[in-house]
Amino acid sequence: MYKAGFIGCGNMGGTLASVAAKSVGGSNVFLADHHSDKLAQLQKAYGCATGTAVEAAKKSRFLFLGVKPQAMGTAADEIRETLKKRKDSPVLVSMAAGLSVSTVSELFGCARVIRIMPNTPAAVGEGVILYCTSPEVTQEEEAQFYEMLRPAGLLVKLPEEKIDAGSALSGCGPAFVCLLIEAMIDAGVRTGLPYETARLLALQTFAGTAKLALETGREPASLRTAVCSPAGSTIEGVVALEDCGARSAVLAAVDAAFARTKELGKTK
Repeated sequence: MYKAGFIGCGNMGGTLASVAAKSVGGSNVFLADHHSDKLAQLQKAYGCATGTAVEAAKKSRFLFLGVKPQAMGTAADEIRETLKKRKDSPVLVSMAAGLSVSTVSELFGCARVIRIMPNTPAAVGEGVILYCTSPEVTQEEEAQFYEMLRPAGLLVKLPEEKIDAGSALSGCGPAFVCLLIEAMIDAGVRTGLPYETARLLALQTFAGTAKLALETGREPASLRTAVCSPAGSTIEGVVALEDCGARSAVLAAVDAAFARTKELGKTK
């Protein structure tokens, strides 16, 4: 029996598979994906076993479903009977945006479900993984799941009704942050910096500011005020951002992502 099996090893599934391989050992991880090149890459890097989705469903203690919400019904049809025939009950780990614990349980005929929403920085150990569990998941199983994914970064347990909101913020957030970083780089180039210099300065400024807020516990508003000298350059830039609706744009982006996540939850 493998400690973790993955059905779907795309961007997020592949990232979590690599995290699991590092924490429990590649020989304890089973991978299934339609893209053979992706499987070969992970197998070579971590020594994981590979095969079909049915084999993964048959042999895995924790079965990670790296499947998009729209394809979850098809995935369930493929392995439902295999899961029913098992004498033990696996723990399904779903990362499909919007799909509730009860929906996943109903689709797969499996009571033990952990719903997660990871983000891409998990690939470098700086991610956020939001999660909630069905009542049938034991404390021991939750602890095993936590230890398996802890190297990915920060794991935050939320009530299920808060998962979609968290998903819109931390799950979608890396795309919003990257857009802001791109804009900062372009601004640096526009003012005369070489591209690589502008890129380095923008990335380190984002990373350093986030680390400063995390390690000091200071509010972002406090850190912003500390940089804004009276009648200085920074306050002029802050006023320009407010005039352009930067704050409203970020609020609108998270609201739009939240609304779409709710829509995906209606998909089976």
